[in-house]
Amino acid sequence: MAKNRNIGILFFTLVVMLMGFGMVIPIMPFYIESLGASGTTLGALMAIFSIMQFLFSPIWGSLSDRYGRKKLLLLGTFGNGLSMLLFGLSTQVWMLFASRALAGILSAATMPTAMAYISDSSDKKSRGGGMGIIGAAMGVGMVIGPGLGGWLGEVDLSLPFFVAFGLSLASMLLILILLPESLPAEKRTSAVQANGPHFKNLWRALTGPLGFLMALSFLVFFALANFEGIFGLYAQYRFDYGPRQVGTVMMVIGVVSAVMQGLMTGPATRRFGEDKLIRWSLLGSAVGFGVMLLARSMGTIMLTTGLFVLANAMLRPAIASNISYQAGDQQGAVLGISNSFMSLGRVVGPLWAGALIDLNVILPYLSGAAIMLLIYLASLVWLKPAERSVQPLEPAVARD
Repeated sequence: MAKNRNIGILFFTLVVMLMGFGMVIPIMPFYIESLGASGTTLGALMAIFSIMQFLFSPIWGSLSDRYGRKKLLLLGTFGNGLSMLLFGLSTQVWMLFASRALAGILSAATMPTAMAYISDSSDKKSRGGGMGIIGAAMGVGMVIGPGLGGWLGEVDLSLPFFVAFGLSLASMLLILILLPESLPAEKRTSAVQANGPHFKNLWRALTGPLGFLMALSFLVFFALANFEGIFGLYAQYRFDYGPRQVGTVMMVIGVVSAVMQGLMTGPATRRFGEDKLIRWSLLGSAVGFGVMLLARSMGTIMLTTGLFVLANAMLRPAIASNISYQAGDQQGAVLGISNSFMSLGRVVGPLWAGALIDLNVILPYLSGAAIMLLIYLASLVWLKPAERSVQPLEPAVARD
C-alpha cells in the first residue's frame, strides 16, 4: 500500500512537471510570433531548457546519491513551480529565455532522482514497469499540458502557467509530508564521489560499458526533437492551426503515450527484453516520421501522429530500464548522466529542427526518419541485453 502511495506521489510530481513543459508547446509559436521572432528563436527557446538540464542533471543525480532522493525531489519541484510563475509573467523574449533556463537548472533534479527512487524500490523484473509508470506520467502531463496551454491560452497566454505554479506547490507538500526517503544513509556515496568531475564522468560513461546506451539516449532525443520541438510551428505553417488545434493533437499524443507506457512497458520488457523493444521502437519511429507527412486533415493528423507515438512510446523507458540495471549502486549518478545525454539531444535537436523548418516545412520529419533508421541499424550491432555492469563510474563509498 505504501509503495503504491509513493509511486502515486512521484506520478503526480512528474505529471505536473511535464504538464508545464507541454503547455509551452502550443503557446510558444504565438508568443514568438507576437514578438517578431522566427523558427530559429523557437528552437533556441526549446534548447535553453535542455542546455541547463544537460549541465545540471548529473550533478543533481550525484547529489541524490549522497544526500538522498527526497531533498532533491523537493528542489526540483520548487524550481519547476518558480519557473512556471516567471514564464507566466514574461513580456519580452529575454524573460522567456531566463525562465526556461531556470526551469532547466532546477527541474533537472526531478527526473533522474525519480528514476533513481524507482530503482531503489524495485528489482530487475519490475524495473521496466516502474520506468514505464514514469513514462506514463510524462504522457499524462503531455495530455493535460497542451490542452491547458491551448484552451486557457485563448483566454490569456499567461493563465495556464499560474495554474501550473499552484499545482507545483501542491506537489511539494505531498513530497514533504507523505513521501519517505528511499535511499538509506548507509547506501549513500561519499562527498568525494558525489562531487566528482562532471565532464570526466560523462566521458567515462560514453567510453565504458554503457557507451552505446548513452549515445542512444542522445540520438533518440535528437531525432524526436524533429517532431516534438517544432510541431506547433509545423502545424501553423502547413495547416494554419491555432493553439486549440495544436493542443488537441498533443492531447491525443499524450493519451496514446501514457496508455502504452503505463500498461504495456512492464509486460513487454518482461516478455521480449529491453534490447528487442528498443530495436522495434526505433524502426517503427523511422516509418512513423514518414507516414506523418501523408496527413492532410485533422483526422489523418490524429491517426498518423497516434501511430508514430504508438511506435516510440516504450522506447525511452526501455532505454532507462536497461541503463538502470547496469548502474549498480550509483543509480542517481548514472541516471543523471543518462538524462544529461538526453538533454543534450534536446539542445541540438530543436536547433537543428528549427533551422530546417525555416528552409522547408517537411525537412524536420525527413531528418527524423533518417536518424531513427540509422540508429536502428547501429543497434543491430552494438545494443546488448541488459546485464549488471561491473562499476560504470567509480566504486561507491559509504558515507560516514
